[in-house]
Formats: sequence, structure tokens, C-alpha cells
Amino acid sequence: MSLDFSSIANPVSSTSETVISVANLNHCFGKGALQKQVLFDINLEIKAGEIVIMTGPSGSGKTTLLSLMGGLRSAQNGSLQILGKEMSSASKRQLTKLRCQIGYIFQAHNLMSFLTAKENVRMSLELHENYLQGDINGKATAMLEHVGLGKHINDYPENLSGGQKQRVAIARALVSHPKIVLADEPTASLDKQSGRDVVELMQMLAKEQNCTILLVTHDNRILDIADRIIYMEDGQLKNDGVDMEVKVN
Repeated sequence: MSLDFSSIANPVSSTSETVISVANLNHCFGKGALQKQVLFDINLEIKAGEIVIMTGPSGSGKTTLLSLMGGLRSAQNGSLQILGKEMSSASKRQLTKLRCQIGYIFQAHNLMSFLTAKENVRMSLELHENYLQGDINGKATAMLEHVGLGKHINDYPENLSGGQKQRVAIARALVSHPKIVLADEPTASLDKQSGRDVVELMQMLAKEQNCTILLVTHDNRILDIADRIIYMEDGQLKNDGVDMEVKVN
């Protein structure tokens, strides 16, 4: 089904610009004798509109790398450019500005339990001054309708299924048309069909908006939605997916 986003915003035109560029990136936790290096010489480029899946064993550094790309912590050593801005040793203000341009989808969906589905999605729009002068309730409602939750816009999270909660999280992440969406194990708590529905929805909406998705997962059932699969092990990028033939149907 083709979705019309004209009521939300104008889709971004297709482009091959690099939106994430990582060069010789290293990262450590702790200090002194307790310091432990968790990322080793990471090199990676991701283009606008790509859907990239990052997989690998638990503890391999996937979530750490995702958090650096999302501005949740500052990069320490090496180069990390997000949307053309260098994030190595970035200030708190720079990180905050970056986070406003990125959509996040987490395993636990992280919805506010005291807000309705519409209010949860509207929160994302409230972070952007350019949306505040418009009908943010209408935009939030339109996005929830696009993800199949038109009958649940006034429901609280406790009254939604796991798959429905993740659909709200997807709507919240994409309603402001971010250029990048970062997803950490979005299907881990879902059954097979719900997980499949969620990632196909992410794929469809991201392609409509020319949004880049980087998705961390252990779920082998969803690997076929990726344009590229990258593999991490022991804090090192073992395969950047460039030579892999992964086709999206």
C-alpha cells in the first residue's frame, strides 16, 4: 500500500549523500586501571535512504556504537560525522541539537504511560519550533492513522498490545521527518508476525521519507528488509556489508 504523507510534511527527495561517516573510531568506558576499550577502529559510511542492519553477538559493541551515532554520548577518539557535523568531543549543546534531528525506536518502546498514543507522538513534534505553529494534534493523528492505529489514538499504552506500542513508537520517531532513525532491537519483545509487521512498516515509511535507518537486531527473521547488513564482533566491524548482496523485496 502506498502512503500519502502530504498531510504531515513534504517527503525528502532522493539523494545519495553520506549521512553517517565513521573513521578510525575508538571508544572506552571507565578510567585508569578500570578503563576498558569497547570499540576498535570503526570505519563505516551510510548513505541517505539506506536501511542498514547491524548484527553480532551480545556485548560486541553494537548498542554503544548506536548511542554514539545518536548523540546519546560524545565520541572520544577518531571521527564521527553525523549529517555533516563532527561529533568527536561534541559539547552537550551540540549533542542535544543532533538528537532533535534523529528518531529513536527502542526495544521497550519507551512510551510515556500517562500519555495517550496521540500525546506520545505529539511530544516529538513539540521539540521542533517549525511545527509548533501548525496543527500538531492533526499531524500526530495523521501519522497514527498511517501506521494503522486510527482507532487507538486516545488509548493509553497499558491498553495497547506489544505490536501496537511499537507502532506508536515508530509514529513518534518518524512524525517529524528525521533524516536518521536508530532502532535498537525493535522486535525483541514481539512475536514473529508482530515483529515482521513492525519492521515492514519501518521499511515502508522510511522509503517514503528517504530516511536512513540503522537497526540493531539479533532477529534473523528480519534481515531481508535491509539494503546492507553489517556485522560486529568484539568491538570491531567485521563486515560493512558493501560486498554483500542483500535485496529488499
